[in-house]
Amino acid sequence: MENRIALALAKKFEATRIVFWYDTKEELRSDFDALVLPGVQKLEIANNEFGIKHLILRDEPENKFLIYKPGPQPADLDNWLLDVQLAHDEFRTDQVALWLAELELGIEFANVAQAHVEFFKAGKRKETLKRWLKPDDTHGELRLKMLAVCTGAEPRLDSVLEHLLAELAEHKDDKVKLIHRCSLDGILWEQMKRAYGYLSETPTIRDFVVELFKSCFALGTEGSAKLSADALVFLKRWKDSRQYETSFETLSAECADALSIEQDLAKRDFRSLMELDYFRLIDQKIISDLVQQVTARTVSATDVAQWVRLRRQCHWHANFANLYGALEMAAEFIRALDESTLAMDSLADGVLRYSQSWFRLDQLYRKFIFHIRSAGQASLMATLAEQIENLYTNSYLLKLNNRWQAFVDDARHWDAPPVPLQRNFFSRYVQPFLEKDNKVYVIISDAFRYEVGEELLTLIRQEDRFDADIEPALSMLPSYTQLGMAALLPNEELTLTADESGGVQVDRQSSRGTDNRNKILNKIDGKIGKAIQAKDLLEMGKEDTRTLLRDTDVVYIYHNLIDKTGDTRDTEERVFNAAEETLQELLRVIKKLTSANASNLLVTADHGFIYQNRTLAESDFLAGDVEGDSILYRDRRFVLGRGLKENISLKSFTSVQLGLTGDIEVQIPKSIHRLRLQGSGSRFVHGGATLQELVIPVVKINKKRQSDLSVVDVDILRGTTSTITSGQLAVVMYQSQAVTDKIQARTLRAGIYTHSGDLISDSHELKFDLASENPRDRESHVRLVLTRKADEANGQEVVLRLDEKLAGTSHYKEYKSLRYLVRRSFTSDFDF
Repeated sequence: MENRIALALAKKFEATRIVFWYDTKEELRSDFDALVLPGVQKLEIANNEFGIKHLILRDEPENKFLIYKPGPQPADLDNWLLDVQLAHDEFRTDQVALWLAELELGIEFANVAQAHVEFFKAGKRKETLKRWLKPDDTHGELRLKMLAVCTGAEPRLDSVLEHLLAELAEHKDDKVKLIHRCSLDGILWEQMKRAYGYLSETPTIRDFVVELFKSCFALGTEGSAKLSADALVFLKRWKDSRQYETSFETLSAECADALSIEQDLAKRDFRSLMELDYFRLIDQKIISDLVQQVTARTVSATDVAQWVRLRRQCHWHANFANLYGALEMAAEFIRALDESTLAMDSLADGVLRYSQSWFRLDQLYRKFIFHIRSAGQASLMATLAEQIENLYTNSYLLKLNNRWQAFVDDARHWDAPPVPLQRNFFSRYVQPFLEKDNKVYVIISDAFRYEVGEELLTLIRQEDRFDADIEPALSMLPSYTQLGMAALLPNEELTLTADESGGVQVDRQSSRGTDNRNKILNKIDGKIGKAIQAKDLLEMGKEDTRTLLRDTDVVYIYHNLIDKTGDTRDTEERVFNAAEETLQELLRVIKKLTSANASNLLVTADHGFIYQNRTLAESDFLAGDVEGDSILYRDRRFVLGRGLKENISLKSFTSVQLGLTGDIEVQIPKSIHRLRLQGSGSRFVHGGATLQELVIPVVKINKKRQSDLSVVDVDILRGTTSTITSGQLAVVMYQSQAVTDKIQARTLRAGIYTHSGDLISDSHELKFDLASENPRDRESHVRLVLTRKADEANGQEVVLRLDEKLAGTSHYKEYKSLRYLVRRSFTSDFDF
């Protein structure tokens, strides 16, 4: 006790030279007598007030004094030292006084301590409170900090509320009970009324959160709300917080049920909900209606893309990203098909048209199926999926390849000048590098069809200092792995082996497997070649990779994920997932090579493929069986043999017609039909003569020395006024350039701030990623809601600021700003 008194008094003497001590209960005489304070003279009041006054004010006006009186303080009229006491300080020894002394709070806070005794009984609470105290704290600020201590929050009302809502979501009430025990509940509801307009005869956190969701939903649907604009700002901040994401979602679901949101949404047009994301049900409503609209073709692909982009900014998007993606791909597929004329006048014309536009239909279908499978909502998407399947198979895949088949049937030799032939790949693309003593690296991905290669092109171009081009090549026929892989090697002649293996010889050397391909590559005059599997390259360390590149002139890297997945009956339905994984793996291979100083890279394929997601009908298979003198090898899309009998459903070729040596004959089912093959899948196939199987990509990649990426510029369009007169501000942001491979999107945070940096509105994270060449399509409309703090800036200039996050940090820097004058009347309070 004595030590606590000494410490408390020492603290007071740091701020004043005279301290009065009234020992009301006359129980601390011994403590006073024993007290030793360096530099402080102890005096006792005993009918000697005048002498004390003369000593401390006239005789020793610079010295410090502790003036002690046993018993209570005299009445003011009887207190001859009252003027001195009021000019200096008083030390009290009751419990409240000790608490105040411990916290270094003045006597003016005694009423706070007396009103909330339970709070101060816990030493840990006092310790936390003391860390937050400031010399200029008001009574209200002190009580708010006490609320924060009780809830484990930061000393801000919104933080206190977030902690209480998190507790409510867990169906607990420990913090609420502590607030009640500390008699702080009245303070809480007073703060809630002042900040958010919440008023109730029986206020509770659950009642508040229901009213919060109700009011904010009403504000977004042109209804009336009881709570203020600050409540809307709080809800937006809360739902966007990663820390409180779970509690927001839990309480959102509970409030949706309490407010009958599902029934309310059923009566609304989904278009009116595009900017709202307070309930998961809103996304479900939008998606459900969009499925119907896209299926019925009553909305445009442009509108669907715009709506999907809007929803990407919303809280629940991650839960529904694949459904939105499927809808966007479906709408775009329908538009692309409607705009396509599936006509050609030669083999070469068909290849060029496919590589310029038709491939996009295969790409959109692949993306649609990928999103459908990833979403796992078969029932919801069943009708739309069936429609897309029908359109893809009957109106595109079958129609296109029936027309293409006519030119295949007329072909006497397998070529389509000026389209490059796969068998000339080495001489056309690889040899020129070697002739100039440049190293070159060839990545061959099995079944990497043209449309997947085109997507890789986009991904590569989006990388800094990478440039790439793509052109189509015509694969060997039959379009199967062993022949395609052989044709990509340096070769003078290619021969189908006269056995049941389906093997291919390159200049009389077997081309099967990495070892044999190594032998073929090392026959290049004066050059060192190497064949390696992609998985082995990816496992190599940096030094081993550099050594490989240093010691070789040409490296062939073989990758196999698409074909491996699709060619297995149990996994063929995952082939589009494999395509997505392939893109990422190839990027890793490319970056690994370039990081080891490779600069000339080529990516190509042995063949493409056809994939139809639904189970095939009986009519998709050829009736009967292939006949001939000798059937050497058969697959779902081709047959090798001798003396093969003609069949109206099959196209026959000799080896010579296909640019091969030997006497092996080839037969291929026309268009997209399959041969039956026991034990194999049927939805993923290759080997035939469709455009999807035959047109392969040749992607040429070069690594530059200097950065070639930029980011879009964004401007704030002021409009007709520079004055804010209401509770909200509508602004237009303009994205100056279209997003391209090399001009990338920009993400900015928008808000209205005072000159001192206080945020006085809600905050929006905006992504500027529009790719339209039409300037009007690159305008984004934003509505900022002002908080109650904006009232303090009335008549002052404020700043609408766009801030950009510093890469790799949580900090922001100002990107652009625009100044406004706040001039709001009292009627602005009624905007909500």
